[in-house]
Amino acid sequence: MKEKRPPVGIDSFEKLRTGDFYYVDKSGMIKELLENWGEVNLFTRPRRFGKSLNMSMLKSFFEIGTDKSIFDGLTISKETSLCEEHMGQYPVISITLKQVKGKNFEAAKVQMWNLIRAEAERFDYLQDSAKLNSRDKSNMMKLSKGIGSLEESLHLMSRLLCKHYEQKVIILIDEYDVPLQNAETNSYYKDMTDLLSQMFGYGMKSNDSMFFAVVTGCLRVVKESIFTGFNNPKVHTIVDDQYDEWFGFSDAEVQDMLNYYGLNEYYAATKEWYDGYRFGAVNVYCPWDVINWCEQLRRSQDHMPQNFWANSSSNDMVLRFIEIADDTTRAEMEELSEGKSIDKSIVMELTYAEINQDIDNLWSVLFTTGYLTYRGRNEDGSWKLIIPNREIHELFDRQIKIWFYSHIEGGLQPLYQAFDAHNIEEVEKNINACMIDSISFMDGGNTDESRETFYHGLLLGILRARRGWRVKSNREAGNGRADIILIDRIRQCGHIIEVKYARSSRSLKKRATTGLNQIDNTCYDEYFSDSDIQTIYHYGIAFHQKKCKVVDAG
Repeated sequence: MKEKRPPVGIDSFEKLRTGDFYYVDKSGMIKELLENWGEVNLFTRPRRFGKSLNMSMLKSFFEIGTDKSIFDGLTISKETSLCEEHMGQYPVISITLKQVKGKNFEAAKVQMWNLIRAEAERFDYLQDSAKLNSRDKSNMMKLSKGIGSLEESLHLMSRLLCKHYEQKVIILIDEYDVPLQNAETNSYYKDMTDLLSQMFGYGMKSNDSMFFAVVTGCLRVVKESIFTGFNNPKVHTIVDDQYDEWFGFSDAEVQDMLNYYGLNEYYAATKEWYDGYRFGAVNVYCPWDVINWCEQLRRSQDHMPQNFWANSSSNDMVLRFIEIADDTTRAEMEELSEGKSIDKSIVMELTYAEINQDIDNLWSVLFTTGYLTYRGRNEDGSWKLIIPNREIHELFDRQIKIWFYSHIEGGLQPLYQAFDAHNIEEVEKNINACMIDSISFMDGGNTDESRETFYHGLLLGILRARRGWRVKSNREAGNGRADIILIDRIRQCGHIIEVKYARSSRSLKKRATTGLNQIDNTCYDEYFSDSDIQTIYHYGIAFHQKKCKVVDAG
């Protein structure tokens, strides 16, 4: 039997099934959708996780005149009564907005009209309908020529299709938020929001001609007023258990695919690079990665995993967000890069206009768009966020860290050079300059402990920005835990730093000396006992408001 091809770049369900491509069966979603019927169903998932293919599958299943044989052998075909009642029984309006990327509002409207016109042309047969009057036919003809009201286009098509077939219509809108993202980037956000709000409002709000609608996107943009007034739209995000298995590949599905192509030996590498996402209660792989990886292994001698997902489209949005990041954010990203989790509150209902307003929104966007995943929740409702796999870890190292190094490291070069020269006066001078420019002493909290922790984190972020340094925090050493241990492999030396908070500027030197003595008394040097580093510098650094004092062992 001829081997089926991996469906690289195929998001047409009919083409996939008739073109002899390998298919991971997600048709069970149809049953779940019908059994949990909602008038408007919004699915948010990261890009390249099968949203468009699933939408195409829904169109192929429900649309009148469909080729029912393409579902033979799939899970849904076993639901005989459901198939008899629903398969091929509905007129379907299906558009994808992923190409609405105009540089201005007028260009975006032209692109939107192109989509509506193409969809209206599919229904040219309505010109021969005995159930439509001349005005109906004229209005439909205008839509197919790009004439009329764009805002009322979905409602008009659904009304006339319902009138012709005497059957309510299913509306499928794929990648609804792409026009919003591009509008925000190109400064016509409100115009696009108003347009989509009216299109979706007329088309899916109190539309007596609609059976149900399915909408997909990356972000849940509920506050936009785009979906305002809908009667309890069902929103299914990446943290919901319902529908969790229909986007992404399960471990069993990946093993079956590798086995089919005789690639079982690459299972460990596949899991390390492309697994790790969590949708609801299910752990999943990125389908785009697995499909491209299988194709690469079949066609090439290059058996090194690639960043297929990360390189499949622009990451400009994430890099734009990082422009408003601070030292604490960068330190948290370092924690993620080390394989640790960070606790963050996630906002599931962001608008694109809100994203740049608060650095905390960065984490929500990284989470909902697939750059981070989660490993549970805390009692306070925050999420334990982690980098899902090796591919995204490489992205963090290659793109996000590069940005930080270029934007932060340059301004801190005098401080780093002062550490290199072991020039205590310059170290103190440059830390003070950094604090004057970047912090409020009110950020430290209300207790001595919280303030000391704040300054600890600030210094940690500054030091971690330099390439070539290994910076550890609160590591066991000697008879205690050293605040900061810095390893400079280039110069083959180590730096041990103890951070203290001073209640007044007059006590800065005393507190810094206390920290310095703690390093000796607690034998923190033993941290390097098993290494080849022989030169070790000690620093006591005390902080009060926007001032610091640095002392060393002389």
